Amino acid sequence: MSARLLLLILCIAAGLNTAQASETTPDQANTTDDNTAKPAPDSASSENSASQGSSSQADEPAAPQIEIPRVDIDYKKYVLENGLTLIVHTDHKTPIVAVNIWYHVGSKNEGPKQHGFAHLFEHLMFQGSEHWQGEYFEPFERAGATDMNGTTNVDRTNYFASVPTNALDMALWMESDRMGHFLGAIDQDLLDEQRGVVLNEKRQGENQPYGKVFDTIAPNTYPAGHPYSWSTIGSEADLNAATLDDVKAWFKQYYGPSNAVLVLAGDIEPEAARAKVEQYFGSINPGPPLTQQKRWVAKMNGEHRQVMFDRVPQARIYKVWNVPPTGTPDATRLQIAADLLAGSKNSPLYKALVYDQQIATDVSAFVWDKEIGSQFMVTATARPGGDLEALEAALDRQMQGFIEQGPDTDALDRARTRFAASFIRGTESVGGLGGKADILAQGEIYENDPGAYAEQLETLRSATPDDIGQTVRQWLSDGVYVLSVKPFGERTAQDQDVDRDSLPEFGDAATLDLPDVQHATLSNGLKIRLAERHASPVIQMRMVFDAGYAADPADAPGTASLAMGMLDEGTTHRDALAISSDLDAIGANLSSSASLDASSVSLSTLTTALDPALDIYADVLRHADFPAQEFERLKKQRLAAIAQEKREPTSLALRTLGPLLYGNRHAYGTPLTGTGTTAAVQAMTVADVEAYARTWLRPDNATLVVVGDTTLAELKPKLEAHLGDWAPEADGPRPDKRLPEVAAPDQTRIYLVDRPGSNQSTVIAGNVAPPKSSDADIAMETVNAVLGGMFNSRLNLNLRENKHWSYGARSLLMNARAQQPFIAYASVQGDKTAPAIDEMRRELSDIRGERPVIDSELSAAQANLTRSLPGDNETTPALASTLTQSVIYDLPDDYYDSYVQRIRGLDSAQLTQAARQMIDADALTWVVVGDLDEIESSIRALGWGKVEVVAADAIEAGDAPDNETTND
Repeated sequence: MSARLLLLILCIAAGLNTAQASETTPDQANTTDDNTAKPAPDSASSENSASQGSSSQADEPAAPQIEIPRVDIDYKKYVLENGLTLIVHTDHKTPIVAVNIWYHVGSKNEGPKQHGFAHLFEHLMFQGSEHWQGEYFEPFERAGATDMNGTTNVDRTNYFASVPTNALDMALWMESDRMGHFLGAIDQDLLDEQRGVVLNEKRQGENQPYGKVFDTIAPNTYPAGHPYSWSTIGSEADLNAATLDDVKAWFKQYYGPSNAVLVLAGDIEPEAARAKVEQYFGSINPGPPLTQQKRWVAKMNGEHRQVMFDRVPQARIYKVWNVPPTGTPDATRLQIAADLLAGSKNSPLYKALVYDQQIATDVSAFVWDKEIGSQFMVTATARPGGDLEALEAALDRQMQGFIEQGPDTDALDRARTRFAASFIRGTESVGGLGGKADILAQGEIYENDPGAYAEQLETLRSATPDDIGQTVRQWLSDGVYVLSVKPFGERTAQDQDVDRDSLPEFGDAATLDLPDVQHATLSNGLKIRLAERHASPVIQMRMVFDAGYAADPADAPGTASLAMGMLDEGTTHRDALAISSDLDAIGANLSSSASLDASSVSLSTLTTALDPALDIYADVLRHADFPAQEFERLKKQRLAAIAQEKREPTSLALRTLGPLLYGNRHAYGTPLTGTGTTAAVQAMTVADVEAYARTWLRPDNATLVVVGDTTLAELKPKLEAHLGDWAPEADGPRPDKRLPEVAAPDQTRIYLVDRPGSNQSTVIAGNVAPPKSSDADIAMETVNAVLGGMFNSRLNLNLRENKHWSYGARSLLMNARAQQPFIAYASVQGDKTAPAIDEMRRELSDIRGERPVIDSELSAAQANLTRSLPGDNETTPALASTLTQSVIYDLPDDYYDSYVQRIRGLDSAQLTQAARQMIDADALTWVVVGDLDEIESSIRALGWGKVEVVAADAIEAGDAPDNETTND
C-alpha cells in the first residue's frame, strides 16, 4: 500500500471530506476535471467507522485478534523500446479493464510564468486529437465506461477509465492518439476555450468557504523557487499570457512515452495486453530526456503565523509541518500518527475538542503525501461564535501530550486492523482513484516499483509505539506554519457620505450480469434479500426502513437525519466510544443515513468477523438509548452544518428549492439537503428523535439487503440469533406520509437570493416530474442523459464548452416515490448570469419538441446508461446500493434484466413525450444565488413571469408559496 493510498484510506476512515485530505484535492492543491459532478447530496448521513482511526490513550478493552485475509496485487511489468512502461494486472471477476495512464509531470515541473500549465494541459487533452475531432469522453460514454476522469496534482497528471473488455482497443487507440498525435489538434480557439474553463474552475473554488486557504499555504510553507511553493490550480496572469507556442513546447517536453506509465488492470492477460499496447503505442517517439527533482523536504524552523479573514461561518485553525516524501518509512509512520491523533471518536483531538469540551465542530489530522516532500496538517473548526485562540491552546495541549508520550500498544494494534480492512476494501476496484491500477501506477511513478505498497504495509505491520513516538518527535516538535481563518462578518457601507467639497478643520489631537436475489423472512417477519458475491471476503448489509425525510413531522424537518445520526451515539450496552472502539477492533464500518423516502443503517464487515459485527449492528438497531448529552452535541453540530450550507451557494439554492417546488403542506417541501431548518432543529428534543425511531425504525417496516461473501444457509441462522426476536416498540399503524399531488404553477417563477461579493452565480431550475415508479421513468432518465446527465450533454456543451461561462452544467432526476424533483443547475460567471439562464431555458424548452433528441444523442445515452452497469455494480457497496433502490422504489428483482431492452427499445416519440412529462418549460421555478447588485436588473430584463428577491431564512420560516395540491 503506497503512502498516498494510505492517505486516501485514512481520510475516508476519519470521515473527512477527501477533497481536503486525499490525494485528489486538498482544496485547490490538486485539480480534477470531473465529468460526473453532482450537486449537494440528497441524503444526510452519520458514520461510525472502523476506518475512523485510533483508539484513545484511555483504558479500553484489548482488541481481539481478527484473522485478516491477505490480498496481493500481482502484476507484470514491461518497458517498450520507446520507453513507455506497461504494468498489467489480471482480474477476471468483471468484464472490464481499467486503463490508467500517468504522466510524470505536475505543477512542480512548471517554470516561471508557467503556473497552471499542467492543469491546463489536463483539460486540453480531453478535447480530441489529430484523428479524433470532438469531446474525448464521447466514445467512452458510448462504450459504457465508468470511473472515467483525469486529475492533476503537484507531481503527476493521470487519465483513467474502466471500460468493458470489448472496448479496450477503442480506449488504447484514444490514449495513444492523444499521446502521439495531439499537437496538430491544438489551435488558438481550443486554447482560448480551455483557458476559460480552467479560470472558471479556479474562480469556482475560490468562491467556496475556505477556498483560498491552500493558495495561501503553499508559498508560506516552502521557500521561493521550491517546486511546491505555488498551487496546481494556476496563476490567472500566467494562464492568460500563455501562447500557442508555449503550450506546444510544454507538451513536447513532458508528454512522451518515456515519461509515462500505463497500467491495464482487469479482464486481460499480460501478453495480450503487451501486444495491444505495442500495436497502439509502439510507433510514438520517446520524447526528450528529462531532469526530475528529487527529495527536498524544506523542513521549517520556529513558528510562522498568518491570519486570513474570509466569508466563512466559523473560524478554523490550520497547522502545517513539512515532513519526508511519500514512500519513506517516516511518512508511513506519520500517516499512522495522524490517524491516532484525530481519526476516531476515541482519538485525543476528537475526544477532547469535539466530544468532551465541545469547542470544535470538527477536527482532522492527515499527511498530504508528495513525491519530494510531504506535509503533516492538523485542522480544527471552532464552534459558531467560539474562541479560536482557546481552541488552538487546547489543541496544542493534546498535540504536545501525544508528542511526548506517543501511542499505546492497543491503539496501534487497532490501527493495523482498520488499515488492513480498508486496504482489502479498496482492492475490490480495478480502476478509479485508489483502485488497483492506481496503486500500481503510484508505486512505479514515485518509487520505480509497482509493488511498493508491500514495503509500506510491512512498515505498518512492524511499527512500534516507540517508532511512532520517535518519528513524531523528530518532525513535529519544531517548524510549524499556523493559519487562522476568521469570519469577515457582515460588512455594509453607509447610505450617505460626508461632505467632500471641503477639507474638515483640524480638531484637537486624538488619543451488470448481477447475482440472483434470494429472499427469506425471519421469524419476526423481517424481510431479507441476499445477493451472493464471493470475489472478496467482505459482506455489506443495509437495513432499509420506509421512512426518510418524508416521515418528518410537519413542524420538525430534519428529524429523520438527526434521529439516524443518534443511533450510534450509545445503546443500553455500549456508549458511543465503546461502539467506535468495538468496530475498530474487528475492522467493521457502521453508518446510518436518511434520504427523501427511506432511512437506513449500513454495516460493512470482513466475512471472518461477521458474528461480532452482527452483535454490534443488532445492538445499535435494537437498543439505541439516545443519550441526552450526545443529542445536544449533535444538535450543535447540525446547526453549524446548516450555517455552512447557507454559505455554500449550491447548498443554499437546494435548501430554498424544495419549499418553493412543493409548498408547505408537502413532505418534500423542506430543504433538499435533509438537514432541516434552523428553527426546527433548535426546538427539537431528544424525545422527538426517540419518537421518530419508535414509530418508523422497526422490523415490520424494514427490509435487510445483504451482499457479499456468504450464503443464505450460513446467513439466516446468524440473523435469527441476533434479530429474530426483535419486535416493534410502538403499537398501531404508522402515520401517512404527506405526499399529495402537486400542481404546476401558472407561470415561470424566479427567486433571487443575495450573496454579496460573489464572482459567480449559482443557477438552479426545477419542477416536479412523475415519480420513479412511473412507466415513463426510463424514458425520462434517457432524456435527462442527453440534456444534462453526461459530460457531452446539451447543457454542459453549451455553457462550458461553447460559451465558457461555467465549469460545468448538469441536470438530474432526484429519485422519489412521489413526484420527483427535476433539477437543472450550473455555477456561472457573474456577468453572464442572465444570458446563461436564457440558454438553460432554451435547452429545456427545445428538447420538448423544437429540437428533440436525435438518433446520435439517443445512441450515446443508451450506450452510457446500459454499458456502465457492470462498472456501476463492481463492488459490494455499489451492488447493495442498487438493491436498496429496488427496495425503496418497489422495483422487481429482474428490473435490470429488462432495463437494457427497454432503453434500447425507446423511439423518438416516446422520448419527446417523456421530455414533456419531465419538463414544464413555461412553469419552471428558478433559484439564483449571486450578487444581486450585479445581476438582478439583467434577470428582470428577461421579462419572464414573476421575479422575487427572497431570503433563505424566510423560506425556511414558512413563507414558501403554498402550491395548489390535490389529494392522492
